[in-house]
Amino acid sequence: MDSQRPFRVAAVLGPTNTGKTHLAVERMLGHRTGVIGLPLRLLAREIYDKVVTAKGAAAAALITGEEKIVPKDARYFVCTVESMPIARGFEFLAVDEVQLAADPERGHVFTDRLLYARGTEETMFLGSDAIRPILRRLVPEAEFVSRPRLSNLTFTGHRKLSRLPSRSAVVSFTAQDVYSIADSLRRHRGGAAVVLGALSPRTRNAQVAMFENGEVDYMVATDAVGMGLNLNVDHLAFAARGKFDGFVQRELLAHEVAQIAGRAGRYLRDGTFGATLECAEFDPQMIENVEGHRFKEIRAAHWRNSDLDFSSAPALLHSLQQPPPEPWRKILMRPKRAVDQDAFGSLSAARSVDGSDAVRLLWDVCQIPDFRKTMAEAHTKLLGQIFGFLAGAPGTIPADWMANQIARLDRVDGDIDMLAARIAHVRTWTYVCHRADWVPDPVHWQDRARAVEDRLSDALHDRLTQRFVDRRSAVLMRSLGTSDGGVGTISDDGSVLVDGEAIGHLEGFKFVPDSDLDAAHGDFRLLQTAAQRTLRHEIATRVKQLQSDQGSAISLEVGANILWQGHPVARLVPGRSVTTPRLVLSHSGLLDGGAKSAVTGHLETWLAAHLAKAFAPLKALQADGLVGAARGLAFQVAEGLGSVARADVVDQVAALQPSERKALRNRGIRFGAQTIFLPMMIRPGRAAIACQMWALFHGLEPMPLSPVPGRVSFEVADDVASGFYVAAGYRVVGTKAVRFDMIERLDMAVRGLAKKDGTVTASPRLRAIVACQPEPFDGVMQAIGYARTDPTNDAIYGRSPRSGRRRQAKQGEAPPPANSAFAALAAHPALSPQGR
Repeated sequence: MDSQRPFRVAAVLGPTNTGKTHLAVERMLGHRTGVIGLPLRLLAREIYDKVVTAKGAAAAALITGEEKIVPKDARYFVCTVESMPIARGFEFLAVDEVQLAADPERGHVFTDRLLYARGTEETMFLGSDAIRPILRRLVPEAEFVSRPRLSNLTFTGHRKLSRLPSRSAVVSFTAQDVYSIADSLRRHRGGAAVVLGALSPRTRNAQVAMFENGEVDYMVATDAVGMGLNLNVDHLAFAARGKFDGFVQRELLAHEVAQIAGRAGRYLRDGTFGATLECAEFDPQMIENVEGHRFKEIRAAHWRNSDLDFSSAPALLHSLQQPPPEPWRKILMRPKRAVDQDAFGSLSAARSVDGSDAVRLLWDVCQIPDFRKTMAEAHTKLLGQIFGFLAGAPGTIPADWMANQIARLDRVDGDIDMLAARIAHVRTWTYVCHRADWVPDPVHWQDRARAVEDRLSDALHDRLTQRFVDRRSAVLMRSLGTSDGGVGTISDDGSVLVDGEAIGHLEGFKFVPDSDLDAAHGDFRLLQTAAQRTLRHEIATRVKQLQSDQGSAISLEVGANILWQGHPVARLVPGRSVTTPRLVLSHSGLLDGGAKSAVTGHLETWLAAHLAKAFAPLKALQADGLVGAARGLAFQVAEGLGSVARADVVDQVAALQPSERKALRNRGIRFGAQTIFLPMMIRPGRAAIACQMWALFHGLEPMPLSPVPGRVSFEVADDVASGFYVAAGYRVVGTKAVRFDMIERLDMAVRGLAKKDGTVTASPRLRAIVACQPEPFDGVMQAIGYARTDPTNDAIYGRSPRSGRRRQAKQGEAPPPANSAFAALAAHPALSPQGR
């Protein structure tokens, strides 16, 4: 149509790349006031920026569900279709992509605009030619204007993914397929931008910018690419043609194929489309229709009554069920499912909603979109909470509750899906904050929600780029094949770079390639060579640093790894005894013979000193000065890593002279009624090392975690040998591990409380000594020689008939080898099958 000729109502129809939206913006800016409704928030932002450029920020307004920028003297309003303020009365009004009147979810909004939205001087409806029959019925006064495509669109058949031309976009219909295709393009072509419907506008724009700026030559997208994005795409490849439309899995229709394929070729540049990967063959008739822009006409649109009755909840639901007006009943149909209507029905049935104001408020709350795509019950529950706040005093959402909801989302950790989910959640609060009467200080909360969404969006863009773009590929192809292997450097955080591109990082003396550089990478071996050349000087420097380190940066990690400066440099393996493990270096071949020996020697010296300090109380037991029974008992305690069950050394204890007992006590031994042990060995640091060394020596995989320091007792794990707990300073009784000193304290307390008949009442205070409930407390009491006198009474205990009896070795049980470093501990009753 002639851009200078006004029309009261015009229907401007045609395929993609016909300049329809550009024409509408041009017409709007020719009027004193105007409004344009667009199908996507992203597209609305793009058009708003153009209006700002043309007329200035003071003249332009942007209204979407999640964003409102409305200057005092704004004359041109750019909106999503749902957010158009049509009651204001604009000289010009336009609605884009009106064929979406046939969409099951949003179609009724577009239909309502077709029926009732008009500019005072000019109205334009823009869309596909397939909507023409509907427009003729709904807007009989419209003058139809056809716009031809500015470039040709040609089918080129099926191509392998690896042979797609540069400036191609690949379309599939699930996030997992998109990720898989993008991964493949990263490996073979250096990477791809990713566009999904779940991305925020900020993330989507950043991804598109990479493609538009030439940082990547490929894009992988869902059908979200088919609307609202003007791209410099030359070829559009379908990786699939089936999609789930919210109700069923079905094949794309011809006009949907054209909408997506039409992204190829912009303005006067021709484009092509085709298939790749497992996409089904295109029917020749469909190809002809897409190339010729001939599609099956849309014969029905979705409609919902907008003249609602708010007198009561049932009245509102009844008005929503009204059939279309008589003249249009054959072409208009009510939506099969409406989220807002379902939510209103559920909430109004579950609570009292009295008065038209309350009904209107609840309906407004139910308009909050389910950005999170959660189950209907979860969304409805959230709406109910919000309505509860608004319907009560003071009639706004509490600031502390709002702050908590947003703060929970203000995290940039996690993977792509987690970040996308948080963005979807925060969009709910962005929407709520733009209802100025719903929140105190709405500008503050709008800024807060926007800031969180921006942070999440930037983090999501970074994650997508990290996963699907290999910025190194071009650099590596150019530089790693040279004689010097490229220019390598190491950053302060240990990252290894070749010509500025990271290829991995150095952990101690081990080069770890980046996770996406595995053996399948075409340049993997070359990367390893380049890394080794780069790291030669750094490794030599690190060896010198380690040799000068007196131990402050070396530590023993849970799991038997030796760390230096926080990175694993060696791991421990079993040695000749529990207290003498060996170490094996972790160096990935970067240490030569001399350097390897130097590092090994230094770490062995540190380890020996570290273990000597931990096991010093055991060493003191083995010093000269003890003879006879005292020496034998000290040996058994030392071999048991600081303990031995008293029942197993009855004869040795009985044979001790008073002077020998004193000598053993002077060396730290405590003679308990149940266990003879070294209190110094059950201190947290020593106990942790002792049980780790025990687990290492006995091959426990995975290595159990050491008991939490300070724990009096805890439940034992079924798959962990009880000797592990004994080494940590605990006795296993039933399902509980109880620390040696606490079971001795219990024994003393019980003896002090026992009556003349030998019975004792188990009070909560008594159980608290070993932190046990009544049921596991039975096992602890049995261990110290007491049993319930009455099975029905869990508080009265008496001396067990078997108490005090010496545990006899099983007939045929062989004594431990005399030369075994772990002989005494291996004979400990807790290590027997019955003791596990």
